[in-house]
Amino acid sequence: MKLTVLGASGGVGRHLVTHALADGHEVTAALRSPQKLTVRHDRLTVVRTDPLDAASVKSVVDGADAVLSGIGQAGRHDPLRPASTSARAAVEALTATSVRRLLVVSAGPLNRTGVGQPMLAHRVFGPLLWAALKELYTDLERMEAVLRDSDLDWTAVRPPRLLDKPGEGRYRHAIEAGPVGSVITRSDVARAMLDFITDPTTFRHAVGVSR
Repeated sequence: MKLTVLGASGGVGRHLVTHALADGHEVTAALRSPQKLTVRHDRLTVVRTDPLDAASVKSVVDGADAVLSGIGQAGRHDPLRPASTSARAAVEALTATSVRRLLVVSAGPLNRTGVGQPMLAHRVFGPLLWAALKELYTDLERMEAVLRDSDLDWTAVRPPRLLDKPGEGRYRHAIEAGPVGSVITRSDVARAMLDFITDPTTFRHAVGVSR
């Protein structure tokens, strides 16, 4: 497939690039600072892009089979609200170019119902995380609302705590539920996102993923 990765130098984004190339896809890596991505490959094109601007995004998604975004907040108090702002730009760009498939990284604590999660995670850790990271999760909620209001075939992948360890190449997932576990590597989040591209059961759903 022809894939565009937004936020390609980030924690999940760089794994999206390397996994996609290993899978044999053609990849366009879109990021503000191309020098931050050190990967080189004959099926990789690196493009300077402003992921918060629809016109800039449109130029890198046109002709793609799917767009995957690893964009999130740089910290607890990011005034740019990058998750929701980039989602609006991506939805506008994809709609204008007739690209249908969009996958983004969200977060496990956005599962407000607790369905598919251990009670301790839902009743204790969830509220504590919301208290500490309210601005970040609120931005992710806005992002998911933008997706739900669109007519795209989107998927919001909701991991728990992310680890910077080698991926295991496996994960558990639950549609509009979970995540079941408490951790997952960034590499395995990327693996799940790529696997979900052609899985219609994940279309227009939030999906909990974990180890």
